Amino acid sequence: MSAIERGPGETRDDGTQVLRFTVRLPHPVPRVWAAVAGSGGLASWLAVAEPFEPRIGGAVTLRGLGAGPEEAGADVSGTVTAWDVERVAEYTFGAPHGRIRFHLEPPRGDHVVLRFTHEFSGDEEQRARRADVWDARFTRLVAALDGRDAAALR
Repeated sequence: MSAIERGPGETRDDGTQVLRFTVRLPHPVPRVWAAVAGSGGLASWLAVAEPFEPRIGGAVTLRGLGAGPEEAGADVSGTVTAWDVERVAEYTFGAPHGRIRFHLEPPRGDHVVLRFTHEFSGDEEQRARRADVWDARFTRLVAALDGRDAAALR
């Protein structure tokens, strides 16, 4: 069974908002990695990634991602800022989108733990809205990994 847990949000001294999620996924690491660090996998639950250059310094554009309901359908372009195959994929975008980081922990029993962090410019109200958006996105990730139609959940 998959579990999506919202961690505590925070506002750093410089005003950066931080969201954290932990998602337990009953799938092998290579499958989860492909979903968060591959153009086809990202398209199945998050956004079309084109271009997508899977290496540090590589270009990445998430088409139609936006930062929440107020920016639905916006293309967000940035750079791959961390890349450790089957462990860490991090994408950094310009303000206000910030940085998203997917960190896979080694399998624990029958599941993989995905730790997610999103750092961005905004206020606490935007942090709350984005937390709801990411919760829905992770619900789509779970559906996509389980072989269900994630698009139906949009």
